[in-house]
Amino acid sequence: MLLNAVYLVAFVALLPWVAWRKLSGGRPVAEVWTRFTGQIAPLPRCVAGTARIWLHGVSVGEVQLLSGLAAEIRRQADVAGRPIDCVISSSTTTGLGVAAKRFGENRTFPCPLDFTWAVNAVLDRVAPDMLVLGELELWPNLLACAHGRGIPIIVANARMSEASAAGYRRIRPIARRMLEMVSLVIARSQEDADRFTAIGARDVIVTGSMKFDGVKGDRHAPEVSRLRTLAGIAAEDVVFLAGSTQAPEEELAVAAFRGLAAAHPTLRLVIVPRHVERTPEIAALLDRSGLCWQLRSRLDQGHPAPHASLQQEPRVLLVDTTGELGWWWGTATIAFVGGSLDGKRGGQNMLEPAAYGAAVSFGPHTHNFRDEVRRLLAAEAAVVVADGPALAAFVRHCLDDKGFATALGQRASDFIASQRGSMAATARAILARIS
Repeated sequence: MLLNAVYLVAFVALLPWVAWRKLSGGRPVAEVWTRFTGQIAPLPRCVAGTARIWLHGVSVGEVQLLSGLAAEIRRQADVAGRPIDCVISSSTTTGLGVAAKRFGENRTFPCPLDFTWAVNAVLDRVAPDMLVLGELELWPNLLACAHGRGIPIIVANARMSEASAAGYRRIRPIARRMLEMVSLVIARSQEDADRFTAIGARDVIVTGSMKFDGVKGDRHAPEVSRLRTLAGIAAEDVVFLAGSTQAPEEELAVAAFRGLAAAHPTLRLVIVPRHVERTPEIAALLDRSGLCWQLRSRLDQGHPAPHASLQQEPRVLLVDTTGELGWWWGTATIAFVGGSLDGKRGGQNMLEPAAYGAAVSFGPHTHNFRDEVRRLLAAEAAVVVADGPALAAFVRHCLDDKGFATALGQRASDFIASQRGSMAATARAILARIS
């Protein structure tokens, strides 16, 4: 009850911020009232004998990863003759949107806020036989309510940074009680496993990072071909794609492109920001640059590029849609992975462009992917760029020395292929815990 009271005070205090986010045109907080009450829409009833797994991923990346895991769980369950029903929750508007596309609207719902009444209401409606949490989504009331009902709780692709571990160590008694309610932690690395164990997890195994299995890698996939055709990307074009970007990374990518475009007429720039609501801000940047550019959303409508002369074809594309980055990477020759230059975000998933064999670069701040980065660099499969000039130099190197870019990309795709298998192992571990 005390925790509910603390949460309630925080919830009321944050309401003005929630309203501001909505009214200011920023990314709105997802389903606030539904998450507060737990009154989600009814889910389909399970056929008798079918086990239901509730998966939870906080945002787009985790949801995409869990959708791959759900597919592998169903595949293994079908082989074993075990009917399984997977449903999913997320905490963000973008995560819910991607989840609805992957699982269907009737198997997707907003994760409740960590009030006991909200959690219990969702548990009543979902009636799961297992709860699978992606990476590090540990909430006291959610764990306590599920554990109290005898529902096994598994943390999949579990990761714990040193900063998170330090935070949990400061509340070690509380953290230990929380982790004691978790049936199994499936860690992505031995380093992560050791941190979970040190804080109090009872049963921890290491299967490797599911992100290696969750990334695509077929440049000839129909979705990739469709995007290439839609964007008018020719076979001879060299696509420099800056993905999952945050400010000021778009500006640095534009500067690199502007400095090289005249000497390299086949060079194309594609920008996919981390948050689509920043589209107006980036559009204004592109307007100021004087470049001929186009919005992704207008490609489906056959509109010309804004501010483009009739004699000039747009060579810059701003992607203002969600859930497509995994396919856009398949168009890239040269890749920059954002959230990695300013030291505030910790990097985004660099395994996706690597899987396609792009020449991959990212900034020095990638603590969210510390283990993956370490292994990529050890395999000489990626390059760290320290700042805007270094990014421009990397793109220039790839353009001037195509052998360098090709070899870098080949090492990247070979490395990803050699690391696959964690998702299958994770699915086996999950199914072994369902009675």
